[in-house]
Amino acid sequence: MAFSPFDWLLGYFSLDIGIDLGTANTLVHVKGKGIVIQEPSWVAIHKRTREPIAIGSAAKEMIGRTPADIITLRPLRDGVISEFEITQAMLEYFIAKAHQQSIVPVPRPRVVIGIPAGVTEVEKRAVYDASMAAGARSTYLIEEPVAAALGAGLPIDKVGGNMIVDIGGGTSEVAIMTMGGVVSSRSLRVAGDELDEDIIQYIRNKYNILIGQRLAEEAKITLGSAFPLSEEKTMTLRGRNLVTGLPDSIEISSIELRDAISNSVQTIIDTIRDALDETPPEILADLMDNGVCLAGGGSLLQGLDKRLTEELQINTWLAEDPISCVARGAGVALEEMDKWNGLFVGLERKSAPRE
Repeated sequence: MAFSPFDWLLGYFSLDIGIDLGTANTLVHVKGKGIVIQEPSWVAIHKRTREPIAIGSAAKEMIGRTPADIITLRPLRDGVISEFEITQAMLEYFIAKAHQQSIVPVPRPRVVIGIPAGVTEVEKRAVYDASMAAGARSTYLIEEPVAAALGAGLPIDKVGGNMIVDIGGGTSEVAIMTMGGVVSSRSLRVAGDELDEDIIQYIRNKYNILIGQRLAEEAKITLGSAFPLSEEKTMTLRGRNLVTGLPDSIEISSIELRDAISNSVQTIIDTIRDALDETPPEILADLMDNGVCLAGGGSLLQGLDKRLTEELQINTWLAEDPISCVARGAGVALEEMDKWNGLFVGLERKSAPRE
């Protein structure tokens, strides 16, 4: 295929963007600049017209504080698109925000987007179509655990097993890789959101107090743990008493919160065990040397690495900046497309212009 001088210039000047389109947060990696955007995947819209009025951090600040004609929502659930047009608007916003740092006005970028490993063809198509409608010149899809492994710097193209566990907001992804391919993988729709819901239900059932999602997330970050802490903590939670209907508050401990989220944490651990059960013994021996790498915001749960090390009998460690691993890995895959082309999945892709 021949390229005109205009095509060459477009490929030279336009941005290469890696996007972690997460249920809880969206991160954007720009070639040569690193992570330039990290904002919540929230959108505030007019209830009647469905027109967005705020996106990202501004929309998250509005949760529970809007008038009746404005609603706040997340257009992705369990890692996949549930509101197509709103997701498109959110992508347009983030791509335009990334372009604010570009040297030329509004070029159409090449985009790599991480998707959960267990999504259907329809869900893949929805992500692809939303990206193209948002202004991408070409869109490539990569499975999130693979992107996370690249972003964490694992030598997945070498002979020898490496294991990544990516725990996000909507999904937990497990992959064991060697020589650029996946040996065993699992995708589970139990992750950070499920832990928040566990906390809400625990407080409701034990104390008859209803708390909001933001406060549950704050409690998870402050007190949540998967392993006993060296010094247990407490914090005050405020909500509505379901008996009196009046505002009320309680003091809750990290021990109680660990109990609240224990079932979901155990489900994630059991899924990791299942992936290991399908792994050849030679690669298991490699994992004994290389350990298990944790990525994603959910991996920051206090003591999770210690809990996994104890239960799996394999050293478990946190990637550097685990929240940004998928976005950084998507950027790496795009920057070195010739090397990592085999990792892209799904739909027919447009040819990239020559650099």
